[in-house]
Amino acid sequence: MSETLIRIGTTYIPVSNVELSCEWYVNNLGAECSYQDNDKAILNFANQSFFLVRSMNNQSANFIDCYGEEHFSLTFEVDGLSALEIIRNVFIDKGVTVGEVENRGHAGRNFVFYDVDGNKFDVWSELSPTIKEKFKEEKYE
Repeated sequence: MSETLIRIGTTYIPVSNVELSCEWYVNNLGAECSYQDNDKAILNFANQSFFLVRSMNNQSANFIDCYGEEHFSLTFEVDGLSALEIIRNVFIDKGVTVGEVENRGHAGRNFVFYDVDGNKFDVWSELSPTIKEKFKEEKYE
């Protein structure tokens, strides 16, 4: 069947202040802002579009899992443990709130970080096979 979902094109992230959040993503994650008004900003980074959407107070993309723990809704990937450690240190230097590098019992290592509104994100040291193949092709062109 050729009718299949191909990729995730856009992720929506709730924020309390669009301008402040947009600046945070640009300065800390290297996002590129392609549009901004009072209610939303469109960012491009990590091979995806992210809409920062002004939300009601105390909203986040986080959720509580079955063990009562706050959970992230997105995992970003980097190419290897060294890249994971480097980006974590860059985030620390920029004042981003980050967690420790974790071994979760599967391939690779992870750490979490938070944006200015408390949205929790994960970073994993392993690239997905399809992305890894594409990444290596682009790297050597």
